[in-house]
Amino acid sequence: MLFFCGIPLYFLETSLGQFSSSGCITVFKIAPLFKGAGIAMIVINIIVTTYFVTLYAYPLLFLYYCFQSTLPWSRCDNSWNTPSCIQLDLTQHMLGNQTKMDLSNLVGVKTSADEFFNREILRISDNIDEINEIVWPLFTCNTLAWIATYLCMSNGVKSIGKAVYFTATFPFLILFVLLVRGLTLPGAMKGIYFYIYPQWDQLTNFKIWCDAAVQLFFSLGPGWGGIINMASYNNFHNNNKLDSIIIPICNSGTSIVAGFVVFSVLGYMSHKTGIPVSSVATGGPGLAFVTYPEAISLLPWSNLWAVLFFLMIFFLGLSSVFVSTEAVITSITDEFPILRKYKLFIGFFLCIAMWAGSTLFTTDSGIYWLSLLDWYSASVTIILISIVEVIVIGWTYGVTNFVSDIEFMVKEKVSWFWIVSWKVTTPLILIAMFIITISYNTRISYNGKEYPDWVVSIGWTSCFASMAWIPICMGYHLLYKEDGDLIERIGESITPSLEWGPADERIRVHWLKNVVFKRAEETSLVEIDPIHQQFIELTTTV
Repeated sequence: MLFFCGIPLYFLETSLGQFSSSGCITVFKIAPLFKGAGIAMIVINIIVTTYFVTLYAYPLLFLYYCFQSTLPWSRCDNSWNTPSCIQLDLTQHMLGNQTKMDLSNLVGVKTSADEFFNREILRISDNIDEINEIVWPLFTCNTLAWIATYLCMSNGVKSIGKAVYFTATFPFLILFVLLVRGLTLPGAMKGIYFYIYPQWDQLTNFKIWCDAAVQLFFSLGPGWGGIINMASYNNFHNNNKLDSIIIPICNSGTSIVAGFVVFSVLGYMSHKTGIPVSSVATGGPGLAFVTYPEAISLLPWSNLWAVLFFLMIFFLGLSSVFVSTEAVITSITDEFPILRKYKLFIGFFLCIAMWAGSTLFTTDSGIYWLSLLDWYSASVTIILISIVEVIVIGWTYGVTNFVSDIEFMVKEKVSWFWIVSWKVTTPLILIAMFIITISYNTRISYNGKEYPDWVVSIGWTSCFASMAWIPICMGYHLLYKEDGDLIERIGESITPSLEWGPADERIRVHWLKNVVFKRAEETSLVEIDPIHQQFIELTTTV
């Protein structure tokens, strides 16, 4: 999936951004009919960023509790605990001569970490429609997270470049420290074996493959616009092909290492308590905010390891969010150049608006709404946007034209692998993913509670709110932007606009003379577009 979908998409997006020096809306000058895909990227970034910041506000609140003498989620004697609470560090005394215990078989029992997260951090209500209060500690941390986001991107890509030196490297340092500590724990190999041992019967499960692919989109970032935006600041002749191979491989390698970090500690937890690894391993927010903190609480110097872990989670979230937020700002100012001098204020008001929207996720039913948007808003839309991208490059602009542009840019040949990927392999994989994601979509639930129909409708609405821009913009271009009959309008709409090409005028002249004009001659055209020809003549002396 990485080599036939992730890397080709990454190379495609870095090439688009670097070649045109454009954000994710204006880059669709390459085929104006599909401009709605760029707007869809902006909408989906706004929706996801609004709730995602709250997710990395959780670690800030956990950090506050880490400075108590004993980690509060390791005990059952706190004010928020119930009689059903159980401490995992006591299970070895409870087990006696038994070697295994499965908490899922104990009706009504909740671990101390589970109660801490749900009853103290979230103060969760019984249902999604029961919004009783704002959880003020969480609201405060959410506000701090938004302030940190704005400060990191307040000066545009310059401040992001400085911030990323720390936010990208510090988590790797912590990850390495946690890896070394995890691998030296007794029982670590039990967790690692559970992590790496394949379940062969799952290879025929299409949903598993689709989930893996969707995770690739979330971790690597194609379809979101951030890659295009960041690449637009590259030097025009930067070897982005090498970047597009190294970065995705390092990204996936980091994910694998993170798995070793988590499951080595879960193996220790299993060894310490006698609970099977399969019973302690969970998915979703529960892994990061219940299971892993629970395992850390069993370690010597548990406060130190908890601080390191939650700092890592916070900075990883921060580095993701300011890139997506900057993608929105850059795309707006690229589309409306008159606003560029107000970029600082646009960023400020955008953060204020998203912070206000994120207040919903700091209420006692916030986790329900957060899970709803996370379930519906992004996965289908991101796949559809990626399908549009490969259709534009492979079938409308033409993969041969795109390859000649890249070769002009990086001054080296592009292999047949990329041509086949963009034209055949990647589109087929993406279309299959889209169909499977829709077909295998299951009804959302949280903590075993299914969401009512009206809430599910809101979830799908959040999905269509971004996706709908693709057909809306198509209709607008065909009805109002072009002349002639339908076939002529479609032809005009998928033809690159006159503004498409390198932004630097000197480079643009060379591209028009050495690539576009040559391309016209090879296709037996009498002459290049007269406006482009006039541009060449006027700027030859530049």
